[in-house]
Amino acid sequence: MTDAERLDLTCINTIRTLSMDAVQAANSGHPGTPMAMAPVAYCLWNRMLRFDPGDPIWPNRDRFVLSIGHASMLIYSLLHLCGVKAVSDDYERLDRLAVPLDDIKRFRQLDGKCPGHPEYRWTSGIETTTGPLGQGVATSVGMAIAERWMAASFNRPGFEMFNYDVYAICGDGCMMEGVSGEAASLAGHLKLSNLCWVYDNNKITIEGKTSLAFSEDVAARFVAYGWNVVHVDDANDLAALQRAFKTFKATADRPTLIIVDSHIAWGAPNKQDTHAAHGEPLGEEEIKLTKRNYGWPEDAKFLVPEEVPKHFQEGIGKRGRALSETWRKRFEDYKAAHPDLADQLSRMQRRQLPDGWDKEIPVFPADAKGLAGRDASAKVLNAIARSVPWLIGGSADLAPSTKTRLTFDGAGDFTAENYAGRNFHFGIREHAMGAILSGLALSKIRSYGSGFLIFSDYSRPALRLAALMEIPLAYIFTHDSIGVGEDGPTHQPIEQLASLRAIPGLVVLRPGDAGEVVEAWRLIMQMNHGPAILALSRQALPTLDRTTYAPASGLQKGAYVLADAPGGKPDVMLLATGSEVALCIEAYEKLKAEGIKARVVSMPSWEIFEHQPREYRDSVLPPQVTARVSVEQASTFGWTRYVGLTGCTIGMTTFGASAPLKDLLKKFGFTVENVIAAAKEQVKTART
Repeated sequence: MTDAERLDLTCINTIRTLSMDAVQAANSGHPGTPMAMAPVAYCLWNRMLRFDPGDPIWPNRDRFVLSIGHASMLIYSLLHLCGVKAVSDDYERLDRLAVPLDDIKRFRQLDGKCPGHPEYRWTSGIETTTGPLGQGVATSVGMAIAERWMAASFNRPGFEMFNYDVYAICGDGCMMEGVSGEAASLAGHLKLSNLCWVYDNNKITIEGKTSLAFSEDVAARFVAYGWNVVHVDDANDLAALQRAFKTFKATADRPTLIIVDSHIAWGAPNKQDTHAAHGEPLGEEEIKLTKRNYGWPEDAKFLVPEEVPKHFQEGIGKRGRALSETWRKRFEDYKAAHPDLADQLSRMQRRQLPDGWDKEIPVFPADAKGLAGRDASAKVLNAIARSVPWLIGGSADLAPSTKTRLTFDGAGDFTAENYAGRNFHFGIREHAMGAILSGLALSKIRSYGSGFLIFSDYSRPALRLAALMEIPLAYIFTHDSIGVGEDGPTHQPIEQLASLRAIPGLVVLRPGDAGEVVEAWRLIMQMNHGPAILALSRQALPTLDRTTYAPASGLQKGAYVLADAPGGKPDVMLLATGSEVALCIEAYEKLKAEGIKARVVSMPSWEIFEHQPREYRDSVLPPQVTARVSVEQASTFGWTRYVGLTGCTIGMTTFGASAPLKDLLKKFGFTVENVIAAAKEQVKTART
């Protein structure tokens, strides 16, 4: 063994022993995969990755995604050994390590930088939150798409501002999850040659050998997807690994899958144990035996030989620093040559909107007939997108129904032949769409995706992770109620609003007319720390006369008094969202004619409302007024928070039915007469 080979092995074994020791100290975690994949990660990071440890948010860096998030100690070890610096929430590079050794010693402990699975925003150098298998690789497709779009949009002759690659390490679990197949299919279709997945083919899952449930030919599947497939039959063969990565770099017309055969072994040679591989520490004695096999001091814990960080600095550190410094110097020249594009790029990186971004948003006049929420949104979306060039997105094959196509000149379609297009076609792949949207947002693109509200169920895992990561993106879900009518209960959302409202950090907006749609988009575009859902109607909604009723800008506070009783002292309050707001306004006018003092409260976003001061919330929903009626064409779950135990909730307690909308409204009680009757009963009860 040469000195160079010996140093390579020392670096690899440092990654392995740090992983073993951290898992043992935590008495929790997965040591086997980091041990087996350490050579792969070492080869990729120290020999190939274009990443500057001193500037981990350099825009043209290669992205690395650990889709097998249970192997988190693999990336924590790399971040520590490479000397990756921390970055503040204000994008300021700090003169301290993102992952100090003390944090590795506190693996999986409260408030540490090394949680059980990699978490975006918690630890600098983590590009995306992973853990649910398949999500990481699917998100990596969004990152690869982002590079292609940014290269097409910003690169100019003499100024190649974007040419980064995206790498993801995945495992058998990722391959079994459906989302990876959805994403891989789209990546192959789009010929994303900047995307490389490394498949750890160790043939082990928690229950045992993969042969229990998985026997397909993965290579053949990916060839069918349109990928290049390379096979490395020994994870410890650094030369073969490097050849595989170079093959990826040389492939210009398709993404690459590198299948790496690995063997999780420790202690005595060829020993393998499923439980330790996937969820249990090895134990002190087994660790000592393993370290002995590595030629490592048996009693040393968290040992980092002095030459290891130095070697990483000579590899990834030196290479990454030169690349990032060259890029930043090029950007200064770019600013002089292309000031408008440079300004856009700078604003994107800091999630800042262009000046006058909302100047073209239309104003919708009062109209008793009105228009559907989806139609109003289409007009607003196109107006904003003309002023925000990096607002891009599409639908899961439903753009004609969700009205989310950008129709102005130059918008175009994003295809393998036109990476500058701003209209995406995700195909019928809702789950992958959600993960790809996150990948775009993590790359600082303002992304949106759309579908029917009922199919938010298919997007939910990715949507939840977007909320967990606090990244700004928009989901436009139309056909938001039993207003779907004849399509019947399979397409009529009932419990979806309640379940989405249950996700922490997710803002759900269900506007009641075109004016509220405008304000919802204003709010969404100014959100920088979380995703939002816009739930829109298929059917036309009256556009309210805002000279008679309160301004739609009240939406900015989540809920507001839309119509009030004389003196602001109602006997009963009618609470509603979306299409039911107009129903309550009609009931309000008839109650007023009968001398009954009512208040209509439009509540498009519970989450925004709950963030308002108590004083404001009490002014909208005075605690002393207990006569309350809520009206929403969805599950009543959650409404007792606002109507109380004695209030009335008019909503759905069953699934819907297939029938024309008018028949459905009558069957399920969404009529003016029913709202009035409920209001009167509430007033009567409150007075007794």
